[in-house]
Amino acid sequence: MTPLDVMWIGLGGGLGSLLRWRIGAIVGEHYHGDFPLGTFLINVTGAFVIAYLAILFGVDWRDRFGSALNAGVLTGVLGGYTTFSSMQLDAAKLADAGKGWLATIYLLVSTSAGLAAAVFGAWLAVLQD
Repeated sequence: MTPLDVMWIGLGGGLGSLLRWRIGAIVGEHYHGDFPLGTFLINVTGAFVIAYLAILFGVDWRDRFGSALNAGVLTGVLGGYTTFSSMQLDAAKLADAGKGWLATIYLLVSTSAGLAAAVFGAWLAVLQD
């Protein structure tokens, strides 16, 4: 990995984080329910795009940092965009608020939908290959 790769990862990560923040803010302006919809949508769309681009870029999961494009887009932008830690925090807050059932559903649905989105993204990319 070169200093230029590191720069692209940093710039991409910043862009992805800003995108995550903006989408979260937009969802928060329109949705006020208990389910953490913003984090859910961000993670599911991120899983789809990461899988889709990984197939299009021909990325081997063991070497996804191999080029500036892979590192900058997959690790940088999409790594900054998706947020596993926020998903865990959302679930913990729900559980602390006495909504353990919703926290459990949220984690199960988030994981299942993320996996389904990734499979669909990969499948779609394979169709275009």
